[in-house]
Amino acid sequence: MAAEKRAYFPAGWLPYALVAPQLAITLVFFMWPASQAMWQSLLVEDSFGLNVQFVGLLNFRELLADPYYLNSFKVTAVFSVLMTLGALLISLLLAGSCDYLVRGAQVYQTLLIWPYAVAPVVAAVLWSFIFNPSVGILTYVLHSWFGVEWNHMLNGNQAMTLIIIASGWKQISYNFLFFLAGMQAIPKSLIEAAAIDGAGPLKRFLTVVLPLISPTTFFLLVVNIVYAFFDTFGVIDATTQGGPVQATQVLVYKVYHDGFKGGDLGGSAAQSVVLMVIVMVLTVVQFRYIERKVQY
Repeated sequence: MAAEKRAYFPAGWLPYALVAPQLAITLVFFMWPASQAMWQSLLVEDSFGLNVQFVGLLNFRELLADPYYLNSFKVTAVFSVLMTLGALLISLLLAGSCDYLVRGAQVYQTLLIWPYAVAPVVAAVLWSFIFNPSVGILTYVLHSWFGVEWNHMLNGNQAMTLIIIASGWKQISYNFLFFLAGMQAIPKSLIEAAAIDGAGPLKRFLTVVLPLISPTTFFLLVVNIVYAFFDTFGVIDATTQGGPVQATQVLVYKVYHDGFKGGDLGGSAAQSVVLMVIVMVLTVVQFRYIERKVQY
């Protein structure tokens, strides 16, 4: 048997030098800000940071007694679940359609990838114009064809729908790339064998394709949940700014609102610590329980 190939480093310092840039990035952009936020969450200070007082866990106790903060948990849960499921299902459908497409597949793939290059704020402004209560195209269609009066500036459910659509549309392209790559990596012989056995396109997809891309699906599930918790700030700020009446004020936006607009630096830091812990717990739960059903 051939000897197993292993990396050999003649110098003992070389492995550490290779990982040093990544360690430096992690320390500077994650560990140091996280430690600063944890320390600041134990303080009460004015908007300029001139008067500082150590209060321990007082900021956390006040958060648990704040009904507006507790409402942000509900808003974040609804938004994250609907956005993640919607983006994953639509991108999976598009990837499956392109995988079976013979003519013009490259054109469709290019068109579906383009939205990922759009900045979150630009995507938010685009969908705000489309759903504008006065001049929006879809607003006119909803009113003329279905009799729906759309005004996301006054209706909380419509505002939530808008940020879900804008955030999901931005993420579909990313999911599409990974789903399509996973499907194209499946040996065609397995698909052909299932077809010979009499399985139709839908059954082949459910019994052959879907189980084989389960690692990709699990990876995208984690990425999309993290995206919904952190990276949707730009979309919300450019469309609803957490309104109306805090109907779209997710946790990450409330951190910004209370810290930069309200001047509550200690409470905002406490919220960021809670948000970080929630995302870490969700990630651990996904890897601990959901990954068991993933077939590698």
